[in-house]
Amino acid sequence: MQFDSQQLRALVAIADAGSLDGAAAALALTPSAVSQRLRALERATGQVLVVRSRPIALTAAGEVLLRLATQVALLEEEAARELAGDRAAAARTPIAVAVNADSLATWFLPAVAPLADALELRVHREDEGRTAELLRRGVVMAAVTGEDEPVAGCEATALGAMRYVPVAAPAFAARWFPPAVARADAFRRAPVVCFDAADRLQERFLREQTGEDPAPPVHLVPASADYLRAIELGFGWGLVPEPQLDVRAGDDALVTIADERLDVPLRWQRWSLRTASLAALTDAVVTAARSALRQPDGRAARTLSSA
Repeated sequence: MQFDSQQLRALVAIADAGSLDGAAAALALTPSAVSQRLRALERATGQVLVVRSRPIALTAAGEVLLRLATQVALLEEEAARELAGDRAAAARTPIAVAVNADSLATWFLPAVAPLADALELRVHREDEGRTAELLRRGVVMAAVTGEDEPVAGCEATALGAMRYVPVAAPAFAARWFPPAVARADAFRRAPVVCFDAADRLQERFLREQTGEDPAPPVHLVPASADYLRAIELGFGWGLVPEPQLDVRAGDDALVTIADERLDVPLRWQRWSLRTASLAALTDAVVTAARSALRQPDGRAARTLSSA
């Protein structure tokens, strides 16, 4: 089966914009022209590719074609840059990536900053347990994820583990975790700060500390800097990435409230495309992660592939 490149570009624009009007504006076309290209692509495949909702959603078949369309666009862009030579110096290759909030707030942005002149990064912030889903749907080309197995058509490289430290403001710790109170009992009652409703790190830590699933008061603060600030202000205790605490060495605004730590293994998954831009991005991410994250002693990272 052969696909029309203009129709594939229309599908990418629709997925990015979430509407025919938005796609039309991005492509400098009329909504009617975009709709015609979409219908032609659906006729060629014999399948419905999008659900006409608000915003528009892709069907499973649409996600398959979106991955194809985005990969073709990336290869075309790199080929054009190579053919143009020095004239392409000002151009940037667009690459969409999915990154969990704590990596984004600590090591990821410094890692990719040297590539800012060559790449046009489109970062999707998502929990490490859900970033791989964006890869499956073709929304992003690479992701920092907590999943072990590579997504179909992707390669996965172990990055190391993000270590989380349980901390609280000194006054909060003195009130809720005094020496006279058993640590497990304190964790059952003490208010806790979570990133959002999908954040399960504190829940896992509480289970390890208490042997059960307690239900203490929970504050939701879905921004890394504000999350840390809420803990400093005494809203509750929380798990903070070790790299974030390392930057604040010597700061007495926080104290640890338990000796235990929680390690979350992270991996870098990327499409199995041999392109210079993806290779450069991967090298930068893996190199930085090996320095910022906890590494298994004496064990090199492995790269796995999935056809």
